[in-house]
Amino acid sequence: MKALILNGPDQKFSIEEVQDPVPKKGFAVAKVLACGSGLTIQHVKKGRIKANYPIIIGHEIVAEIVEINDEITNLKVGMPVTAYFYLTCGECKWCGLDRETLCTNFNGYVGRQINGGYAEFITLPVKNFIPIPDTVDYKNNLLEVAVICDAIATPFKVIKKGRFVSNDKIGVIGAGGGLGIHMLKMLKLENIDCVSIESKEEKFLYCNKNGSTFSVSPNDKDILNKIIEFTKGNLLDGIIDFVSSKSSLELGLSLLGNGGRLLTLGGSGKSFISSSSQMLDKELELIGSKYCTKQEVKDSLDLYAKGLIKPMISKITNFDGAESLHRDIEESTIVGRAGLII
Repeated sequence: MKALILNGPDQKFSIEEVQDPVPKKGFAVAKVLACGSGLTIQHVKKGRIKANYPIIIGHEIVAEIVEINDEITNLKVGMPVTAYFYLTCGECKWCGLDRETLCTNFNGYVGRQINGGYAEFITLPVKNFIPIPDTVDYKNNLLEVAVICDAIATPFKVIKKGRFVSNDKIGVIGAGGGLGIHMLKMLKLENIDCVSIESKEEKFLYCNKNGSTFSVSPNDKDILNKIIEFTKGNLLDGIIDFVSSKSSLELGLSLLGNGGRLLTLGGSGKSFISSSSQMLDKELELIGSKYCTKQEVKDSLDLYAKGLIKPMISKITNFDGAESLHRDIEESTIVGRAGLII
């Protein structure tokens, strides 16, 4: 098969002919039709996240099962599937509680510890393949369907994790990114008012078209007054921070009102300063949220099947255009999602 091989950190892709995968016991092989390209895998390409190089990156797939080596799975040859990003055990306390992101026996990630979707075929544990509903026209919407398992399912989880409801007012930091735009769409679906906090002003129009009441730069000296006006003096009920740098987290805390919840996803890993007295007085909550559960992927696929939400795809290419695409991702010029047709 043909595959894009990443031979080391911060290297260019190598288009190579490699051996077709053969499924070991408990695994299946699927023919990849498309694979989404987001900032998470760009971190792997640049070497900011550890991986088992040489590696085939990519995990947001739409594919069709071609071979199965398992006797108890519900998968069938020809079945359209997407993938679950985390390699979990399915047996520990947290997997049993439908909180797989905290799996005690966590084995890593698709596209980091085992080969991912930038290839003509992919082999994964059968439990990592999630069937696509029969009502989804995946063949005519390849990349839209491919990115649902991350770009829609992650914001879907955030709504639940933050306990956000229709009378809340929310700020989304990094709203113009691949996850941020879809967070806006999910908040709009739930009739939750939100404001985009986005450093690239050229993305304001896209943010406002996809759900935010207005957009503001985190460097705007008048940001506090604009938030006060937006909330009629109450400040925000929640901040969802897709940047999660020291400055963005501290900004988010400063914009929270009573009972406010600050959700952090990813980011720099740097420490930040919070006033314990302010957290006490306002009863603030700091919440970490990473990826989603398998059930949340299935629920997100159902939302798409019902026509309730539609991923935003702004760039489509193939193996030959992958290097250019990842430069765009690195420079944050892509609005929404992008990806490869395999």
